[in-house]
Amino acid sequence: IAVATHGRGLFIRPFSSLDVISDYEDKSSMQFALDQNYPNPFNPSTTISYTLLKDENVTLKVYNIKGKELETIINYKQNAGKYSVNWNRPNYPSGTYFYKLTTPSFTKTRKMVLLK
Repeated sequence: IAVATHGRGLFIRPFSSLDVISDYEDKSSMQFALDQNYPNPFNPSTTISYTLLKDENVTLKVYNIKGKELETIINYKQNAGKYSVNWNRPNYPSGTYFYKLTTPSFTKTRKMVLLK
């Protein structure tokens, strides 16, 4: 960037050295993501976060260690963006569980541990 002043000189600075502050979110750099739940291990609730690149039908399901589906947390269309859902199961026994996010263009499974 070059800035000239009237009678005072010329100032030149590389654009890469400037600090730019913006609240603009470049959606082109976003990716589908299913984050690790937090906290993990948890008792009795945890937060599951994910990112959608485009508007799609979304399912988020929980399975036990044997692969048996225990429940569907989400099953509807959502807009592109970042989401978090709290999963609270005080009556479930301690153990390893899996959560799976599925859209028409993305599927990911992660492990979580309920520790009482």
